[in-house]
Amino acid sequence: MMMGKTLGHYQVLDKLGAGGMGEVYRARDTRLNRDVALKFLPAAFANDRERLARFEREAQLLAALNHPNIAVIHGLEESDGARFLVLEYVPGENLSGPLPPEEALLIAHQVIDALEEAHEKGIVHRDLKPANIKITPEGKLKVLDFGLAKALVGDPIDEVASNSPTLAATALTRGAVLLGTAAYMSPEQARGKKVDKRADIFAFGSVLYEVLTGKQAFGGDTISDSLAAILTKEPDRSLLPASTPANLRRLLDRCLEKDLKRRLRDIGEARILLEEAPVEAAPAAPAVEASKRAPWGQWVPWAIAALAVVGAGLATWAWWRVPRPAPRPVVRLSTTLPQASRYPWVALARDGSRLAFLAGSPPRIYLRLMDQLDAKPIAGTEGALAPFFSPDGQWVGFFQAGKWKKIQVIGGATITLCDTTGPEGATWGTDGTIIFGTSGKGLSKVSAAGGKPQVLTTPDPKKGETAHRWPELFPGGQGVVFTIGAGGSYDDAKIAMLSLNTGEQRVVVEGGTFGRYVPTGPPGSNTGHIVYWRTGSLFAVPFSLRMLQVTGSPVPIQEGVLGVAGQGWADFSFSETGALAYSPGSSEELGGTLVWVDRQGQAKPLPAPSRQYREMRLSPDGQRVAIRIGYGGNSDIWVYDLARGTLTRLTFQGDNLTPLWTPDGKRVTFLSREAGKNSVSWILADGSGAAESLAPADSAGGLTSWSPDGKLLAFTQGFGVQRDIWLLPAPGAPGDRKPQAFLQTQFGEYGAEFSPDGRWIAYVSTESSRPEVYVRPAPSAAGPAGAGGKWQVSTEGGTSPRWARSGRELFYRSRGRTMVVEIDPGAVFRSGTPKLLFSYGDPLTTYDVSPDGKRFLMPKSGAEGEGAATQVHIVLEWFEEIRRRVRAGA
Repeated sequence: MMMGKTLGHYQVLDKLGAGGMGEVYRARDTRLNRDVALKFLPAAFANDRERLARFEREAQLLAALNHPNIAVIHGLEESDGARFLVLEYVPGENLSGPLPPEEALLIAHQVIDALEEAHEKGIVHRDLKPANIKITPEGKLKVLDFGLAKALVGDPIDEVASNSPTLAATALTRGAVLLGTAAYMSPEQARGKKVDKRADIFAFGSVLYEVLTGKQAFGGDTISDSLAAILTKEPDRSLLPASTPANLRRLLDRCLEKDLKRRLRDIGEARILLEEAPVEAAPAAPAVEASKRAPWGQWVPWAIAALAVVGAGLATWAWWRVPRPAPRPVVRLSTTLPQASRYPWVALARDGSRLAFLAGSPPRIYLRLMDQLDAKPIAGTEGALAPFFSPDGQWVGFFQAGKWKKIQVIGGATITLCDTTGPEGATWGTDGTIIFGTSGKGLSKVSAAGGKPQVLTTPDPKKGETAHRWPELFPGGQGVVFTIGAGGSYDDAKIAMLSLNTGEQRVVVEGGTFGRYVPTGPPGSNTGHIVYWRTGSLFAVPFSLRMLQVTGSPVPIQEGVLGVAGQGWADFSFSETGALAYSPGSSEELGGTLVWVDRQGQAKPLPAPSRQYREMRLSPDGQRVAIRIGYGGNSDIWVYDLARGTLTRLTFQGDNLTPLWTPDGKRVTFLSREAGKNSVSWILADGSGAAESLAPADSAGGLTSWSPDGKLLAFTQGFGVQRDIWLLPAPGAPGDRKPQAFLQTQFGEYGAEFSPDGRWIAYVSTESSRPEVYVRPAPSAAGPAGAGGKWQVSTEGGTSPRWARSGRELFYRSRGRTMVVEIDPGAVFRSGTPKLLFSYGDPLTTYDVSPDGKRFLMPKSGAEGEGAATQVHIVLEWFEEIRRRVRAGA
């Protein structure tokens, strides 16, 4: 009858439940724009002025409760003759068991916190039971209906069941008594005596027993049966899981003590028992001595106990007679890569039937069916990175040339999903959603059919966050685990979870990266482990998927796993069938050293120290190199002297990107990111003086080129498909100093490079659905910015254009290859057919060209030669290995 009604500013939406204490509805608070629960008082109660006045006094006391584990009372209202409580609406499931002991411990702590808060304010729940405890979708526990029993019924009343609200429904409604709900009463409640907070402690023990066993501690077909069990019987402790810790068993004994004087006197003592007592598993506690029971009921429990012993003996004998399968042994295998690969990026299908990895130069995806010996390449994946499987294993997603793509495992055409700025990991959900990390940003999601990405998270610079990357969906897709980068080393990173229902973020592991939830618990359970990487090893920590919380301490489970500390990436993957695949290695930093690569692809190392070399640019005279060194939001600009072999540091704080020499070779320009703000800055190349900010550039993605006369600086504005090319007038240049758009379209344009004579600008555009290199007239040659014709130079994808100093050649990179195009000088732009110079490095390898155009400066590539991986290791029955190691280390 209440459905759809509006009571004051509450719009009733749907019914949540009904009982002797009244009906409960979910409603919308239109004034505060939130959902609430409305509990309507029984008509007989609402018409009793004395009871109503007492209830209002009690409700005022209950409204003072304010605790994260207690559902609060917002108010008491009256509308259209109806009296109702306005309560916090708590979505989620009622507490139920059985649950593993580690989850039960988490629940116990939260219920203890709630009871302690109420008891300190003199409030006793009186109706604590699983139906009054909810687990929200975010894994938080909420205790409902605190103190309403006394508020509604009073204390005491004449009925025998004065303090049981379920039984007291008879007194309120003079109707039928609900069965089975007296099972959580204390013995003093069952006898109709006045109760205190120790009644809640007994009820807490009953709830905890049910959480562990899935059975009521004092169940019965009728209320009388439950009352008799409470007064005369003990719960069957043989039903407790064998792994129940000894301190948890002792807590149950102390809470379920029938003798009020022997029961815990304060719920805070329960926390002490859980925190200070040893946590090893222990056998079930012996039956309570008969002398503790009521004299009139001694012979009944003893008879039942005798039968139970006989039954238990027969059951034990039968259990030992039934052959049980032994745990299958852990098996370790290796598969040889068809070509060496520095970073194989292994990926296992969820059912364990397929293994994907990268090999060769440029890298491409190889697929091995696990029932076959050989791996075969997937055509069209040249230059791919970061492969990952669809839930059914029929598709492989991957990063290629600035885009996330997918391809069927049986082959076919690649399908573009969206643009991105870097392969920061991706995960594919059963609902057809792909969640991925974005370089310089947080997590985003896109449909597996392709489309416009939607931002899910953004790093918070106020918390020192520099990146959100390496996501992995939880089973069921209700949340995702990911890595938060903070500072230069991912050894100091944090593993967090994001609820996709509410958007809540929570850190679950400190000091690790590349976290993955591994379902190591029994089938259908919500228990498992968070496995993560740190300094070359994998660690596992027990984790409750229901509570979304860690339930134990981390333990190392696998040594010698390849990873890159500067990016927080680790090369391992697992299947839901319990297999692990990983690349053997240790903690590595990208970059290594510097090499000269000639036009035939022969590399010659420079005597440069080992560093995380990233973007680099040669000085106009070719004698020095401006280099960005570092990762993880903490990189700086250095100058390397080629003749002397020395490194000089120019910047010392923030994150500094894309160094460029001014045309006169006196300064190095760079993009500075500090405290969440971007600015274009420059500094004297000899290291004297401080950096000077030229202009704010909050959305700038990087600096790309100076005009030969030093009057214009080209830079990229925005990210992904939103990237555009802008020009910033230099200090001292005539005219307006404001940045001006050179090329701003619906596509992504970036990487602008002025030609040596200043007539042309080479750049990259995604207008043909993939990155290609184009040339347009520069502003001074074409009048307004971006005016004039345009010419496509590359033919099969291209990025990172670089002009030869002669202006007669244009170089670019395509899927790990260095290409060259001949340019005819003159007033009209003319170019030849692209030619392959050499294959070296991966698609993201940075480079610059020597003044004579004969050599190319690059970071030493690990895709070829010494240090490259030749095998992938596979561990079968890995889940059993995790459980064994965690037990041994606990």
